[in-house]
Amino acid sequence: MFQTLYSYFWWERLWLPANLTWADLEDRDGRVYAKASDLYITLPLAFLFLIVRHLFETYVATPLAGLLNVKEKIRLKASPNAILERFYATTSKHPKQADVELLSKKSGCTVRQVERWFRRRRNQDRPSLLKKFREASWRFTFYLIAFIAGMAVIVDKPWFYDLRKVWEGYPIQSILPSQYWYYMIELSFYWSLLFSIASDVKRKDFKEQVIHHVATIILISFSWFANYVRAGTLIMALHDSSDYLLESAKMFNYAGWRNTCNNIFIVFAAVFIITRLVILPFWIMHCTVVYPLDLYPAFFGYYFFNFMMVVLQSLHIFWAYLIIRMAQKFITGKVVEDERSDREETDNSEEEEEAAAAKNGPLSNGHPVLNNNHRKTD
Repeated sequence: MFQTLYSYFWWERLWLPANLTWADLEDRDGRVYAKASDLYITLPLAFLFLIVRHLFETYVATPLAGLLNVKEKIRLKASPNAILERFYATTSKHPKQADVELLSKKSGCTVRQVERWFRRRRNQDRPSLLKKFREASWRFTFYLIAFIAGMAVIVDKPWFYDLRKVWEGYPIQSILPSQYWYYMIELSFYWSLLFSIASDVKRKDFKEQVIHHVATIILISFSWFANYVRAGTLIMALHDSSDYLLESAKMFNYAGWRNTCNNIFIVFAAVFIITRLVILPFWIMHCTVVYPLDLYPAFFGYYFFNFMMVVLQSLHIFWAYLIIRMAQKFITGKVVEDERSDREETDNSEEEEEAAAAKNGPLSNGHPVLNNNHRKTD
């Protein structure tokens, strides 16, 4: 059965245009072609990326955070309470008003104390500013290097200037070593993002991020299998062109450099909209949808590749909506923040306690210890 499924999966009519076989893509006369077995290396490389990331965040990003004066906000801890902790862990982190009143009776706390406990408990689970900065630093470094490397790979190629040449001689197009390593490194990086997504900072668009990583991995892998490599290199470089700007804006935002963050964000928003909502659909997708039909009839691989492109484009539209919302806040004078972030929760009384904690020292059971040795009550 496995052999039957294997044969169906690699059926040539799924991956290649009519009248072509895998034999046509066998290495010969010094010409090397993309092969599925090439991608095996991306999994060990992905784990190598995770190791390099850990070392980078520890020995580069953390000292950099210190140099940029990235400061943690003081968080008041929720005092130990078995009843509230059990509800928090098993039922809901955001109890409804009826639940709050019931928990108040069970725990012997006032309604206000229960609300405050849940607010502090949720804040405890939120990632630290240092963690956010370290992640942004790692992604910024990779995306910047990947963009520079990607441009070096494609800028001297004729299809960079004339998109019709993307399909010249397709699929009998040999692979250059620079294209091979560009693909392997990009795919390995996205595998590493998928492997670490559960432990990374969880944002409001978590599901969209998962879809994006999976779609990207499928798209890169499929484009390699079907030898859509020329189109693939253009698409990857186009995506990297704005990602490093966003990550650098986050870094300066976490460091409190508001003006620098806002200025970089303006550039990022312009580059994102131009590349993802103009160049990608009207140049690149036009190239992958229209031009191939001049050379061969549509086949499954043609439809599948362009379907995955539509999935990515839909995510771009979703993120563009969030970017425009942030741009509106910037124009109206409000602080630009990542719309995907889960914000800290506080209220006036808690802000007073946090100020007291910063002034008077450490916390005890979630309450600031005051200089007069009396605890501030809820």
